[in-house]
Amino acid sequence: MFGEFLESMAIFVCAEKFGGVKSTSEGIDLEFSRDDTRYAVSIKSGPNWANSRQISKMVTDFDRIKRIAGHRAHVVCVNGCCYGKDGKPFKEKGYLKLCGQDFWFLISGEKDMYTEIVEPLGFQARIRCDEFNEAYGRVLTRFTQSFTERYCMADGALNWRKLVELNSATQSGWQP
Repeated sequence: MFGEFLESMAIFVCAEKFGGVKSTSEGIDLEFSRDDTRYAVSIKSGPNWANSRQISKMVTDFDRIKRIAGHRAHVVCVNGCCYGKDGKPFKEKGYLKLCGQDFWFLISGEKDMYTEIVEPLGFQARIRCDEFNEAYGRVLTRFTQSFTERYCMADGALNWRKLVELNSATQSGWQP
């Protein structure tokens, strides 16, 4: 929920300043033009969001949007992280990774935007935290009830045999 909120805020900020729009291209969250450059941005909450396969998918998405734009278009692809730091923004695979202040400056044109968003973020975090805690409580209650019905005996003791069968019993029917 928080990641979706940050993405929405980033798109809103960029829309206000540079006419940014939610992208319709797969894997791209935001598109906008600034200083005769077209930017295609994949927005993530923070810098440590991906494994190598996810990075490869993002690079494929970036390559596709560059191909669609054509060789004459100047498209810069950005992995934009709403918070955090990355001291090496130029990545070998041909994209920029901008985090925290650098990301917010790119999409707003304002160097201090990253600090100006803290107050609304705190307000939203409190609201979202309450929503999350309510939803989590409901899920935990349902899980506990289901677990107790399936894997506990009438007196509340664990039925270890059922737990082991759940985890380890054969499903293939294989026999030596």
